Amino acid sequence: MPADPIDYAALDEAADCNYWEYDPTLRGVAERLYPESELDWARDRLSAFGEVCGTTIAHNADLVDQNPPELHTYDDYGEVQNHVEYHPKQFENERLTYGEFGLSHDVFHAPEDRDGPLGMGHALLMQTLLSYADQGFTCPASMTVGAALVLEKFDDGPLEEFFQQLTTDDYDEHIEGAMFLTEKQGGSDVGANETRAEPADPETVSDDAPEDAEVYRLYGEKWFCSNIDGQGALALARTPDADEGTAGLSLFLVPHEVDSEPNGQVYRRLKDKLGTLSVPTGEIEFEGAEAYLVGEEERGFKYMAEMMNYERLSNAAASVSAIGRTLLAAKVRAADREAFGNVLEEYPLMRRDLVEMTVDYEAAAAFTFEAARLLDVQEREGDDSDAYRLMRLLIPIAKYRTARMAVDGTSYAMEILGGNGYVSGFVTERFFRDAQVLPIWEGPSNVLSLDVLRALEREQAAESLLPYVQDRLDAVEHPHLEPLAEEVRSAFADLQQGLATLAGEDGDYAQYHAKKLADLVFDVVTGALLLEQAQDDIESGDGRRALVAEGFVNTRFRDESRAIDEGERFAMTDQVFDAVARYASVDPAELVTAPEPTADD
Repeated sequence: MPADPIDYAALDEAADCNYWEYDPTLRGVAERLYPESELDWARDRLSAFGEVCGTTIAHNADLVDQNPPELHTYDDYGEVQNHVEYHPKQFENERLTYGEFGLSHDVFHAPEDRDGPLGMGHALLMQTLLSYADQGFTCPASMTVGAALVLEKFDDGPLEEFFQQLTTDDYDEHIEGAMFLTEKQGGSDVGANETRAEPADPETVSDDAPEDAEVYRLYGEKWFCSNIDGQGALALARTPDADEGTAGLSLFLVPHEVDSEPNGQVYRRLKDKLGTLSVPTGEIEFEGAEAYLVGEEERGFKYMAEMMNYERLSNAAASVSAIGRTLLAAKVRAADREAFGNVLEEYPLMRRDLVEMTVDYEAAAAFTFEAARLLDVQEREGDDSDAYRLMRLLIPIAKYRTARMAVDGTSYAMEILGGNGYVSGFVTERFFRDAQVLPIWEGPSNVLSLDVLRALEREQAAESLLPYVQDRLDAVEHPHLEPLAEEVRSAFADLQQGLATLAGEDGDYAQYHAKKLADLVFDVVTGALLLEQAQDDIESGDGRRALVAEGFVNTRFRDESRAIDEGERFAMTDQVFDAVARYASVDPAELVTAPEPTADD
């Protein structure tokens, strides 16, 4: 059914609305992410959650941001209690997310009226909607799913009760996960971690210790612990006589409490953070904390890498939502605000900005959820599959690029709101603070770019990447899309040449160009994805995404000359503005052929 342009003037500050229904980009993601048998169920679930996120959870998040968690390390008698005090509305958000909507349940157990669990892409899409309301709360929600994923894959039974508590949709029984990696002396160099794990004296083990678990005592400190009081926290430590570096690390589950008492650790302080205030992030000093070995000794880094893949995609999903929520606020403002006699969105320069911001949003969503789809495919096909190799390559790039796009996008949305956008209480101010952590969480851009090199070297990811891109470009045949595909093919040739050049150079040279390579992979893969999706949509009767693809090619492959080309008016036209920025359908017959590239392009 053809879609009319969205009337953003009918909204008020991007609040009190159903985020799912006001986001055709995410609805398009769902159509490509879910099997046909799950799509109708997922639409209903996502729409209901989008309504709750846009109303109750969003309002609660504003209150929690103004009244963030407080740590009370000691009680009135000077005894360690490690108590984190939360605003009551945080518990309502948790009850809705984990209990009523089963965010950490439905990907491990069959939800009601379903025969089996859903893929990880479902949890990521739910987290994207949650992040529309509260980027901070999405951090523990994501780590809860990630911790459960690790236990499901690598625990051989002793920690089953923790897995069930992490994944239950009974809120009274539910616990949250956490991931404690960073140490002061190591930072991103996890192999430098010094936390020790000593076998526990059986006489001192708590009554809460799981039967048959291998129990250890942890000693050392962790420097950045988000969701510090999570009852299902995973931490890396080194057992006696273990190897140095990452190869010698083991993984442990460390409860917040045992036998209803603090678990041999001191929460020294919470970080005084710029943003994501709803999640308490602090420092922990382990003083003999009871901990339970996950899987086998000295395989902890491998286990944690499994969780890291999911967390990096969660970070990218949060970036997508930061762009989407603040873009929604910018569109509402541009549709409602008059200046110099006209509504802002009627001015050509504002139209160009909103179109390009929407294209960026579509690009970030397309790349992120293609990586999410591959994550689910490789779960079925295994580590010797094209999906695995592509997933290993695309996930670090998704996290790196979307995080930078989120910072830029929230900043410009703030500018469109003007002075109000910089004021506490307006959505762009909070999301701008929150977005600043996204390039840091789960590895900064340099670390991620080096991981791209590792995927190319160790997993031979290029062998899967090249036919993957080629297949998508080969699917393009509509006259409007063919010249756009030629632009992407040209960049694809540059990428292949770059890969060949790096293969013949030393490691220092490859490292020097690693970030540039990651950028080129993102642009080429995203261009191919958008063109493939545009071709599919045209065959279904809608040409809107062809204009999105054209906008992406314009900004990624045609602007490098900095020329002001005579006749270039792409975003000025009503057709393009209404279609791209306001999500109106386009009759494919109305598409004009895209201009042929010139030598100056």
